[in-house]
Amino acid sequence: MGDYSVNLPPGFRFCPTDEELVLHFLYHKASLLPFHPNIIPDLDLCLYDPWDFINGKTLSSGSTFYFFSKVTENRFTKKGYWMDLDIDEPVLTSAGKKVGIKKHLVFYIGQAPDQGYETAWIMQEYHLCNYGVSGAFYNRRVKRKDRTKWVLCRVHERKGNFAECFCCSDDEDNGTELSSLDEMYLSTIDDDLDEINFS
Repeated sequence: MGDYSVNLPPGFRFCPTDEELVLHFLYHKASLLPFHPNIIPDLDLCLYDPWDFINGKTLSSGSTFYFFSKVTENRFTKKGYWMDLDIDEPVLTSAGKKVGIKKHLVFYIGQAPDQGYETAWIMQEYHLCNYGVSGAFYNRRVKRKDRTKWVLCRVHERKGNFAECFCCSDDEDNGTELSSLDEMYLSTIDDDLDEINFS
């Protein structure tokens, strides 16, 4: 991981909460404050397709990949694009204070939004709130608009049911993995079962 390598203890596992990702990592990055360990690299989202992350471009924790990126509306890559699902979740502190927003995106292969092929790659994109972080966390040397230039991205490849991608994304892999063809076959079985009257 280049300059982001640090001496971490054996058995170290990176599994932060949403609150920790926003307050400890994203806020410090955007506010130019030091934080340790500094293990999440910067990446230009448009230069890489999600399968490129496996090659050490990002911080990986199991099959989940983390990196900082500049905020951009253009999420096109070499082979496709990230589509925003318009699912924005608030990131709250333990005291219930809103400090960030988590957006959900899916990667599509293709360059035309109406002709893309949906893949199993999912991204959660963490944004700071302009108004949510203040008091002890506020750095007056950094303009508020400058703090919103960075996002923290968490990417993983979806396994199983589509709805499962939004919960427990940090769970251990249980060893069962379905191919795309298996998922398509199981979905057709479910559709057929819905049409059968069991009464």
